[in-house]
Amino acid sequence: MTVSAATAGHADGRRRVVVTGLGALTDLGNDLDTFWDALISGQSGVGPITAFEQDDRWTTRIAGEIRDWDATDLVPKVEHKKMDRVTLIGLHAALQAANHSGFDFNSGDPYRHGVVFGTGIGGIITIEHGHLRLLEKGPARLSPFTVPKLMANASTGHISIALNLKGFNSSVTTACASGGHALAEAFLTIQRGAADLMLTGGAEAAVSTLCIGSFSAMKALSVRNEEPTLASRPFDRDRDGFILAEGGAALVLEELEHARARGAEIHAEVLGFGITGDSHHIAAPDPVGTGARVAMEFALADAGLAPESIDYINAHGTSTPLGDAAEVAAVKELFQDHAMKLAMSSTKSMTGHTLGAAGGLESVAVVKSIKHGILPPTINLDNPDEGFDLDFVPNEARASDVRIALNNSFGFGGHNVSLAFGRFEG
Repeated sequence: MTVSAATAGHADGRRRVVVTGLGALTDLGNDLDTFWDALISGQSGVGPITAFEQDDRWTTRIAGEIRDWDATDLVPKVEHKKMDRVTLIGLHAALQAANHSGFDFNSGDPYRHGVVFGTGIGGIITIEHGHLRLLEKGPARLSPFTVPKLMANASTGHISIALNLKGFNSSVTTACASGGHALAEAFLTIQRGAADLMLTGGAEAAVSTLCIGSFSAMKALSVRNEEPTLASRPFDRDRDGFILAEGGAALVLEELEHARARGAEIHAEVLGFGITGDSHHIAAPDPVGTGARVAMEFALADAGLAPESIDYINAHGTSTPLGDAAEVAAVKELFQDHAMKLAMSSTKSMTGHTLGAAGGLESVAVVKSIKHGILPPTINLDNPDEGFDLDFVPNEARASDVRIALNNSFGFGGHNVSLAFGRFEG
């Protein structure tokens, strides 16, 4: 039996959780509206790397970088020296979401307001620069801000300070599943009654020498350097690896009655989640996608949904040969005949892969899809790989009545998370 989004998963009296604020800072744009407009226009944010100089020893010379960003518009310049780029990105996205929510963060009980934020790598730029300074200048010349800047939990700390969030406070580092795990934990914190409002999402700033070089050594990155906007091509037979990108995204989650009491605009409802581990390989996915399938299955069960309820899946879809194949196999196995009826697209075809920010960023895209009835496309899908016969929304956005959607995030280490969102219907 198909369960409506308005009542799914709540027959047991669990508190309902809704989305009231969104923020995004990406290679497609530095605010929510610009990001969304670029997504549904099928634009790519990938271009030549400018963060550091490269010579012909570098096999990958393209990435998704945030461009033309005035970081002082929300965070005073004096604060920047205390933060790695990843923290500044995460704080910026969080402040966007806070403003978008319309909530007065200095009102109410701050111990009922919390934060969970994810990052896959954390302050890698600070680590790289700090190590070079150590070698060149010695330990006495290291900055006293080095440790507070490189900490993977720095974004959570700064967001908490900026928004007076004194309640449940945590950080998640589960590689490319970090943002999704953070959102699941924030949802659960509200659902179980430990908070009324949570700021959640993820950030990444890993376009650095060590990260680009290391992922290249793994043969994980695309080498389509002469055609950067065509390089990220999930589900296409000519895909040759993912595009590393930086970015941040944030969502304000609230308990339904808390949101109603203040007259908040509700953009969507979080219905449930599923989390699994592959227990297979530290970097490669289970080739038949068993862990991914069960994560989606758990998300449906948590939300009280039948598989036929799902209209759309925002795929993990990184543009890697193994990862894309495993996800397609998982979707086909779980959804059976319905797999051919639902839509599934990868917004990473446009943003590249923001690692620990991806789960948050793609949750923002899902919420906007539900709100506006538009499916973002999978661009660069010219020739679907053999057996990839699902509806990937190829190359152009499409109007669609999206009531219930999943967002998948899978990370190195075998981490899988699937999040279920629904249209808010009262």
